[in-house]
Order: sequence, then structure tokens, then C-alpha cells
Amino acid sequence: MKNSNAVCNKEITVQNKWYHNLKYLLVGILFGIVFVKAEIISWFRIQEMFRLQSFHMYGVIGSAVLTGMVSVWLIKKFKIKTLDGEPITIASKKFNKGQIYGGLIFGFGWAITGACPGPLFAQIGTGAFAVIITLLSAIFGTWIYGYLRDKLPH
Repeated sequence: MKNSNAVCNKEITVQNKWYHNLKYLLVGILFGIVFVKAEIISWFRIQEMFRLQSFHMYGVIGSAVLTGMVSVWLIKKFKIKTLDGEPITIASKKFNKGQIYGGLIFGFGWAITGACPGPLFAQIGTGAFAVIITLLSAIFGTWIYGYLRDKLPH
């Protein structure tokens, strides 16, 4: 029994090595390349969307929502587990009016800056270094929210 526990502890230690996270870095880089090639990070594409001039971004967002819906359904139906064998649980969410306010603030920021948090790093990676101001603003806004969270409507 003692050897069995030692082996289990050794496996846990091996899984926590830093280089096991390189797969996430690789997926992130590939995801960023897809964002660039699909013009999802384009300020002009984002402005077209908010001006209702093009379906491009609505198609991307709609396909992402559909993919997410199907994925969640499949995870629940087939009780899919993580790569480590842990069950995936999706907590129920309760609607509150703070989500409306947050969504409006998020949308206004997205329309003004032409960047949402997902593609910020891809935009910076393409050389749009002015987006660093947007990234710092997003970090600051997140900090402000954390500071004021208890006083905000939830």
C-alpha cells in the first residue's frame, strides 16, 4: 500500500511540472493565429459590427455560441471528464441586473477600443502596441470591480 501512495504522489508531482503547460501556450498561439487570419482582431471588422454594416463578426460570435451550446450539451449528456479524469461540472448561474450593467460597460468599451479581452494579446502580437493601453485599462477595471464588488448590485 505504501508504494502505491508513493507512485500516486509522484504522478501528481509530474503532472505539475512547468513544461506540461506548454500545450496551453501552443493552443493559445494557434488560437491567436486563427483570430488574426479570420480578422476577428481587426478594429475595422469590430466597427463594422457595431455599425451593423457587416455580418462577419455576428457570424463568428454566433458560431461560437452554437459551438459552446453543443459542447456543454455533449459534456452533460456523456459525462465527459477532463484529461486528468476529473468530472466536469457546470454550475447553475442565477441572473441578476448587474449582468446587464456589466454587459453594457463591456460593450461600450469594446466599441470604443475595438478590442475585447480575448484578442487583446493577438492584437499586441501583431504589433498594435497601442492596445497595451486597452490591456492595462482592462486590468485596472477588473481591479476596480474587485474592490467595489460588495457595493455593486448582484
